[in-house]
Amino acid sequence: MSEVDWSDLQLFFHVATEGGLAGAAAITGASAPTIGRRMLALERAMGRTLFIRSQQGYRLAPDGVVLLDHVRTIRRTTADITRWHGDAFALPIVSIAGDIWVMDFIAENTRALRGPADSFRLCCKHFPAGEDLTYRHGMIGLFHSAPKSGNVAVRKSVTVAYAVYRAADLAFEADLPWVSIGTEVAVSDAEKWVFRNHEPQIHTWTNAPAVLARLIAGGAGRGVLPAFVGDAVPALVREGSLIEDLGHPLWLAVNDDDRHRPEMRLALDRLAGLFKRHEDRFAGRLAGEEQPSVRAAARS
Repeated sequence: MSEVDWSDLQLFFHVATEGGLAGAAAITGASAPTIGRRMLALERAMGRTLFIRSQQGYRLAPDGVVLLDHVRTIRRTTADITRWHGDAFALPIVSIAGDIWVMDFIAENTRALRGPADSFRLCCKHFPAGEDLTYRHGMIGLFHSAPKSGNVAVRKSVTVAYAVYRAADLAFEADLPWVSIGTEVAVSDAEKWVFRNHEPQIHTWTNAPAVLARLIAGGAGRGVLPAFVGDAVPALVREGSLIEDLGHPLWLAVNDDDRHRPEMRLALDRLAGLFKRHEDRFAGRLAGEEQPSVRAAARS
């Protein structure tokens, strides 16, 4: 049997439900003779008689009744798929973008940002250094410093603190080497700090920032991490105090054209609330500890 064309099956549906070529022609815009020729070709392709033709019109033959049931099933399925596809893309998108560290935190807390009943989709992105929101819509950017250009609305959030970490089982080990982010990908002051201050003692480095905490926990040496990252890893302990020079606010920014959109306002308020609830974690305040003395780490 030759392969059946779906467009022929759609024509068949209209001929069958309208009872003839004239009705099908009025619905589809094709001429009656053209539809008649295509119905004959469909019967030849299927090797079945689909219609009983008479002066009164086209009446379905037994095989035509079976085919009509199949075509109706296909049409229902196609309509369901179209409806499902349309529902998904009718929802607006809210994107949240930041560095690798803060986006890991966002990933851990997406349920606080979007619930099953919310009428928007959530996209989490890594925001490359140097990017801005001037031509980006539907995006909330998380920045280390307040954007100075572009048509953006800015909200100051938590303070992000940094410290030196080492593996907990090497807590009392002297003269550990250093682990660092590779200079080819290091962008922020925190990522460049080890190279700037301890380059001769660097024995291990990585161009994948997400791997840094695992390298330190695995005993490769000591390195600098955001406190909200390092303090959450049981296999790591801090070495000394927070590094005062590296602390900075986290800024939430959104294109000014977007800030009045309901889904953007909702996501922005939830994001600000999430950071506020974890303010102590970002500031490096340990459980049971009052505000720590924040000073520059010793240059060893």
